[in-house]
Amino acid sequence: MEIRNLIAEDLDDVLDLRRRSFGPLPPGDNEKWRRAVLPALGEGRYLGAFDGSRLAAAARLRRFTQWWHGRPQPMAGVAGVTVNPEDRGRGVGSLIMRAVVERAAALGDAVSALYPATTPIYRSVGFEHAGGQYKVRLPAEALRQIRPSGQVKLRRMGPDDAGEVVSLLHRVHSATRASGPISWDETTWSLWLENKDDFLYLAEDGFVVYRWRGDDMQVENLVAGSAETARALWSLVGSASSVARKVVAAVAPDDPVLWMLRERSSEEVRQSRWMFRVLDVAAAVERRGFPAYVSCEAVLTVDDPLGGGGSWRLEVAGGSGAVTPVERAGVTLSVNGFSALYAGVPTATLRLSGLMSGDDRYDEALDTAFAAKPYMLDYF
Repeated sequence: MEIRNLIAEDLDDVLDLRRRSFGPLPPGDNEKWRRAVLPALGEGRYLGAFDGSRLAAAARLRRFTQWWHGRPQPMAGVAGVTVNPEDRGRGVGSLIMRAVVERAAALGDAVSALYPATTPIYRSVGFEHAGGQYKVRLPAEALRQIRPSGQVKLRRMGPDDAGEVVSLLHRVHSATRASGPISWDETTWSLWLENKDDFLYLAEDGFVVYRWRGDDMQVENLVAGSAETARALWSLVGSASSVARKVVAAVAPDDPVLWMLRERSSEEVRQSRWMFRVLDVAAAVERRGFPAYVSCEAVLTVDDPLGGGGSWRLEVAGGSGAVTPVERAGVTLSVNGFSALYAGVPTATLRLSGLMSGDDRYDEALDTAFAAKPYMLDYF
């Protein structure tokens, strides 16, 4: 089995592979999919496993920005992991996932994330459960009752606003010290903002993307940098309450909209879990944000069978972190365990699940430094 970069001539085979794995793309979406994946081909971000000349499996590394405690960094979003039915059970999936991890690290990404269809294959190459995409189902009338100030100016947006959307996400996620949310690159945003079935509105410090979903409304993305803009955007979505009874919205776990509702007793929340992997310990720590008031250090050993392991002294101060190699071991974590710690999973959970062992004197400091409630609004 040979792993190589996919080229444009392979895309018909990739579409067939996707059809056998996920079902066919909706009518008319094939051309849009081709436009979306072509940049990945040129960047070496779409890999295929070939049995001779026959495509057996494929996986794509999407270019994202991801925020951790308000600090953005490049992230490899693993998507489109597909294996032909006749090749399943032969270890092809594990083979291409190891190649994906190695390629992402070679491209300079220090972290990676994916939405798993199954856990074991991804866990076997170092990915661990970290956060979720949270979708809450709310009465449309409850959103209509959120009263805006009337001073927020909204306008419709389109592909030419992609740069403003990316800039806005940087401003808002940094200011709110968010952990986990992602942004597509500007080119991809331009493609998504072409969708004629979406309702797209932009304010000075926020935007919303929503659409009809059967008889309900679905909020794909709503980001706001002020209370006034948040109220204006949610009220806009709720204005469909004369027709839509429910709104299904992707939100943060402690999204402000839940505190804007007049009545709140129980909520219907669906979680799609995502997994996370640190590819380069030193770069991932250096690129992550930390609480400005935390000053601590710890010695830890990360066991990574794919080559990224070692022992380090971790130092956190002034909102930043750094690691330096050391000879002695301290806290011991598998790469799965360190990835989960990075995403805010408590040390007690890691120890009881067997992902962490050894010296426990650093546990409280690690919990404080890496504390997070990671989430994503986007599914990929």
